[in-house]
Amino acid sequence: MSKENSVEKSTFLDAMQDVKPLPKLDKVVTLKTKPTLAQSLKREALQREMNLKQNYLSVEQVEPIDPYDYLSYKKSGVQDGVFKNLRLGKYRIDFTLNLQQHKFEQARQALFDTVNQAQQKGVRTLLIKHGIGLKSKPFPAHMKSYVYKWLQQMPQILAFHTALHQHGGLASLYVLLKKNEHDKANNRELHRKK
Repeated sequence: MSKENSVEKSTFLDAMQDVKPLPKLDKVVTLKTKPTLAQSLKREALQREMNLKQNYLSVEQVEPIDPYDYLSYKKSGVQDGVFKNLRLGKYRIDFTLNLQQHKFEQARQALFDTVNQAQQKGVRTLLIKHGIGLKSKPFPAHMKSYVYKWLQQMPQILAFHTALHQHGGLASLYVLLKKNEHDKANNRELHRKK
């Protein structure tokens, strides 16, 4: 061993003289710390951003609809009799969503969340109150125009139609949702051939 190595080793051993080895533990010790305010705010911001990414409803400019227009939409495959009953308000309204007085982004998220949750719970018919919007900005029937576009973008929607006067008339829509997987399975079981 060279003289430099022995000096280094001697210096190292002198420095380590007071050091005691850590006790051996059978368990891994984890420290539980609360996130800092900055970490919490960052996590909340990321969660909001993820929610916005999951919500695929368009925020792009929409073709304005006249406040007094009747709205009607039916996917192919929906029976005419089913659509007629929806249009005439003959189905029980399982849930009502009031978007009036909501800000644009709140309404967009509320519609998205409500339709998804309603379908999961087996709700088939919604009443959505979007308002007429005669004085809405940046153009009349702003919310009505977007709701019309958004509902057509949602795969859960089978049909919708302007509601009857007693349910809000031009300011509301009857909305028919697809059955959820559980209800589809029950229906198949009920109608299967023996």
